[in-house]
Amino acid sequence: MPLLTLKIDADTYRGTREGVPNLVRLLTKYQARATFLFSLGPDHTGWALKQVFRPGFFKKVSRTSVVEHYGLKTLMYGVLLPAPDIGKTCASYMQAVRAAGFECGIHTWDHRVWQDHVRQRDAVWTQATMQRAFDRFKLIFGTAPKTHGAAGWQMNPHAFQQLEAFNIAYSSDGRAMLTESGALADQHAGPHRLSVEGATLPCIQLPTTLPTLDELLGRTIDGVELNITNIGAHILKLTASPRDHVFTLHAELEGQKLAPIFEQLLQGWRKQGYDLVAMDDYYRQVKDQDLPTLPLRWAELPGRSGDMIMQPSE
Repeated sequence: MPLLTLKIDADTYRGTREGVPNLVRLLTKYQARATFLFSLGPDHTGWALKQVFRPGFFKKVSRTSVVEHYGLKTLMYGVLLPAPDIGKTCASYMQAVRAAGFECGIHTWDHRVWQDHVRQRDAVWTQATMQRAFDRFKLIFGTAPKTHGAAGWQMNPHAFQQLEAFNIAYSSDGRAMLTESGALADQHAGPHRLSVEGATLPCIQLPTTLPTLDELLGRTIDGVELNITNIGAHILKLTASPRDHVFTLHAELEGQKLAPIFEQLLQGWRKQGYDLVAMDDYYRQVKDQDLPTLPLRWAELPGRSGDMIMQPSE
C-alpha cells in the first residue's frame, strides 16, 4: 500500500489556536495520521509586507486571498499589533495534538524571520535560533523533538548540521521539483540524505512531493483555472498513479477556509488506496533502505516566489 504522508505546518498564532484543532478533528474522523510542525516563538506575520518588492508577491496575494485566509489581525502582528508568543500562549493547544495521538515536531522559532533571513545567516545565529525552538519544544512537551520541517523550505548548511546535533533522525526541509501542472518532474524523487560541505549527514530528508493548495489556487493549468470547486480533483489526478508522497498543508488554510478541500482529498486518497500516515511512519519504512546522498540545491517552483531547498535529480 503506498504511503501518503501528511505534514502540517502551523505558522501563526491564529492557525495554532483555530486551524490545528479543526485539523485534529478532521483527521480523527478519517482515522488518518499526520505530523504537526509548530512555530514556537513570536508571530511576526505582518513583516511579510516587506515582500511587496519580491517578484511574484502581488500575483500570489491576488490568487490566494491572503487577507481572507490569514485574517487582517494576523497580518498586523509585528507591525501595528504586538507579536504574540505562540509557544507561551498556545502550549495547551499543542499538547492536545499529542494527546490525540499525533506526532509533533519543530517548524521554527519565528516563521517570518527564519524564512526571510536564514539563508544569509551565520552558524552562531542559526544555532542560537534553533536552540530556542528546541528548548521551547522540550518545555511544552517534556521530551526532545524527533523531527523538523523548515519554515518556507529555507535552511542553510549550519541548520542542517544542527539537526544532527539535535539527533533529528528524519526531517522534511525541502521539495521535489514539479512541472507546471504540479506533477513530479523526477519520478525517483523521495527520501534521501544530504551532502553538506563535503559530509554526508545522517538525517533522512522526506521532501514534499506534491504542490500545496496555495501554489495551485487561481492558476490556469491546461486551460482550466483552478478554484475551490476543482482543485481537489486536480490534486487527486496527480496521485492517481500509486507511489509514496509527502503533502504539506497549512493550519491557516486547510484547517480553516480550505477544510472542505482537504476533506475531499482525504476521501479521495482513501479511495485511491493510500495509507495516510505521519512522518515517523514513512521514516520507519525507508530508514533501512539504501538511500541516495544528494548535494544541497536551491530552485524555484511554479506558483511560489523565491528559491527554496530543492531535491536534485540523482
